Amino acid sequence: MIKNNIKYLAILALGLVACEPEFDNPIEETNNFTSGELDLSNFVALGNSLTAGFADGALYITGQENSYPNILAQQFKFVGGGEFTQPLMADNTGGFAGNNDTFPPRLVLVFDENQEPVGPAPYTGAPSTTDITANLGSTFNNMGVPGAKSFHLAFPGYGSLNPYFERFQQSATSTVVGDALALDPTLFSLWIGNNDILGYATSGGTGEDHNMTGNIDPSTYGDSDITNNGVFAQTYAGLVDALAAGGRKGVLIDLPDVTSIPFFTTVPFAPLSPLDETFGPQIPTLNATYAGLNMAFAALGVPERAIEFSTTAASAVVIKDESLTDITANLTVAITPVFGPLAPIIAAQYGQARQATEEDLLVLTSSRVIGQVDTDRVAELVGLGVPQEDAGQLSVIGVTLPLTDQYVLIPAEQTAIKVAQNSYNETIRNLATANGLAFVSMKSQLAQVASGGVLFDGGVITSTFASGGGFSLDGVHPTPRGHALVANGVLDALEKTYGLVVPRVNPGEFGTITVSNEVN
Repeated sequence: MIKNNIKYLAILALGLVACEPEFDNPIEETNNFTSGELDLSNFVALGNSLTAGFADGALYITGQENSYPNILAQQFKFVGGGEFTQPLMADNTGGFAGNNDTFPPRLVLVFDENQEPVGPAPYTGAPSTTDITANLGSTFNNMGVPGAKSFHLAFPGYGSLNPYFERFQQSATSTVVGDALALDPTLFSLWIGNNDILGYATSGGTGEDHNMTGNIDPSTYGDSDITNNGVFAQTYAGLVDALAAGGRKGVLIDLPDVTSIPFFTTVPFAPLSPLDETFGPQIPTLNATYAGLNMAFAALGVPERAIEFSTTAASAVVIKDESLTDITANLTVAITPVFGPLAPIIAAQYGQARQATEEDLLVLTSSRVIGQVDTDRVAELVGLGVPQEDAGQLSVIGVTLPLTDQYVLIPAEQTAIKVAQNSYNETIRNLATANGLAFVSMKSQLAQVASGGVLFDGGVITSTFASGGGFSLDGVHPTPRGHALVANGVLDALEKTYGLVVPRVNPGEFGTITVSNEVN
């Protein structure tokens, strides 16, 4: 059998430090700093996990302490900024006590006995102690709620659907924006909308695109659906109207390109090494086996479906592409002379199959399954009368068993994401301009991180998984160093719009990811 042999982690020789708060620099009095037009006595931040400080697949204390709003609040103190409170979790393990299957602990980077990086794994050095049922009974300046979509912020009783908000909601019918306004903020930030497309993206496009369905009822949306552009525009405008009422000042942040973050750029489209001792020697056998199938593809007029593994270069995985015409019936007839009784099963397996190309994006979680034997598929085939050995050979994920939709973003799905994101960002920018609010293009800033990196005093921040310093081990959320970049971007926007002048933070003083072998 072919074993999984995807090594996508670089050796982390430099720049790997623990994720700890870095607010030890004393505030110096100077006449060069000014709050400009801003009253910074009561800053309130609204958003989702990006605002809350979620990182490494979990919410935990040091991630929250290094959230971009908390970093901003420390800089605001240079000009008399007020206290900034957050609904801190109970520990640095993350997750909820007794609910680790649904809300797991944070990820840490594991090394083997040769100090080679193995990959992320859930931390087990201490138990999760945060009570999922406890309400903290207080209001907080950080109103970031992991998992929230745009329309969730104004949904009454959202806490009944989201335990992160339930921990600090003011009543059973509270809305996130309502509780935020009850604090009477003097300055607000709003970074929302990522989850309106992110669930679709991270699920490999398995959800519905409601710009295609035309569904404008968000109460019927699934977690992996794309929010309709019109729904987003109306919802976001309502949030801004409420937050900016009476001339309240604030900053709006647009959405980064989700397909440029490590979750989508780490696993190459051709990750199987032909030189590997488990995969390489089997290439001639695989290609001989696929020869009959490829002849059928050519005879049926779809030669682009041909599957061939290279003996000289990395090999592309086989994927199921549901946008292709299903040719199972005709393929069955064409391959029966070669494969006999197995023809219907093989045809069904490859009726919508093709090899991945460089235009496809394999999600980070695909690295766990490519090259593994799907034991459920083996059992299914054996139940259909396929011999055990043949069943095993037909069930190697991404090699003989096409990788399913949840692990790949094909070009059409990427286009759906981009169409929605562009529309959302146009809404955000236009509303910032119309209301005289500060605006931050996080899409532009994080594109720079992804396309070469951002220099700082002591190094460079990139989007390279694990070693780049910008993204945590879930491949989606920023590290403290990444949050420092976000905070600086917001400070730039507040200076441009309102004349705020305070020091920028040095990203090099903030941590990245945590290394630990305290895992099961």
